[in-house]
This record gives sequence, C-alpha cells and structure tokens, in this order.
Amino acid sequence: MIYQIIAILLLFTFYTFYIAKLVIQKKQSIKTNQMGTGNKPKKVLMVERIMSVATILTIVAEVGSILLMKNYLPLPVRIAGLVLGAIGVLFFAMATITMKSSWRVGIPEEKTTLVTKGIYGWSRNPAFVGFDLLYIGLCMMFFNIPLLIISLWAAVMLHLQILQEEAHMEKMCGAEYREYRAHTMRYFGRRK
Repeated sequence: MIYQIIAILLLFTFYTFYIAKLVIQKKQSIKTNQMGTGNKPKKVLMVERIMSVATILTIVAEVGSILLMKNYLPLPVRIAGLVLGAIGVLFFAMATITMKSSWRVGIPEEKTTLVTKGIYGWSRNPAFVGFDLLYIGLCMMFFNIPLLIISLWAAVMLHLQILQEEAHMEKMCGAEYREYRAHTMRYFGRRK
C-alpha cells in the first residue's frame, strides 16, 4: 500500500507543477499550451497531437496500474523505480521553474528566450527527461505489459517532439542554439 500512496503523490506533484505553470502563465497573458494548434507544418501538428494522446493514455495506464495491479518484481527494483520517479518529478519541477515565462507546451509560434542556465546547463530537455524518468519509475514500481507498451509509445513520441523542437530552436536562435547544443547533451550531460 505504501508504494501506491507514494506513486500517487509522485503523479500528483508532477502534474501539479504542470498545471500550476499553465495557470500562472495564463494569468500573465501567456499562451502556454500550444500543443497541436496554430500555423505549424502538418508533420509537427501530427506529432504534437499523437504525443498528447500518448501522454494522456499514459496517465490513465499509470493510475490504473497503481490502483489495480500487484507488482511481483523484487523489492530493490521497486525501490529503484521509486527513486527514478522522484528524480523525474524533480527534473520536471526544476525545468518548469528555470524556464520562467519561456516555458511552452508544444512548439511556440512566438519567439521565446533560449534558456541555458540551471538544469538547462546539464540537459537541453530536462522536462522531457522528467517525463521519461517518471514513466520508467512507475513501470518498475507497478510493472505490467500494457503500462510498458503505453509508456514506451509516449517516450518515443516525446523523443519525436524533442527532434522537432530542436529544429525549431535552431531556426529561431541560430548560432546561439548551435553553441548551446555543442556543449549540452540532449538528455543529460555536458560536452567539453
């Protein structure tokens, strides 16, 4: 029962940061959620819309797994999953806070500031790393095949979104982004 409570708290904390950021920016008249909308290329819109469906289905699968499934994986695996999930929440929280008013869901139509400090000095995509770590952690805590398949699908869609965002950032920020990309890894780490 303790793992269920902790997992629900992880999900609640993660999505509280997500929703709070949307609300805070809306009060500042910032259109944060631009996922699957606007005057974007069809491929970009398609990836964003499919990613939206994947992430929603992942939440449903995670909650269903937490409430309905028993996990027969060894205790150390479950503890490792809990730790990864908590690190995922931390990554996501730090990413949304560090981005300040530049944070968007989806590729923005307006120009935003390139953020390279804080956690963005160690990862070009810490919010996506947070999603992935939470997905992996919950799979380790409440393993079942449907959750694994949906989580993998969502992770692939997040990666496709990253590729689109990187192309957008290079077009928007040019040499500044290329310099940043040369020193900071896509997922985690620094280059010399």
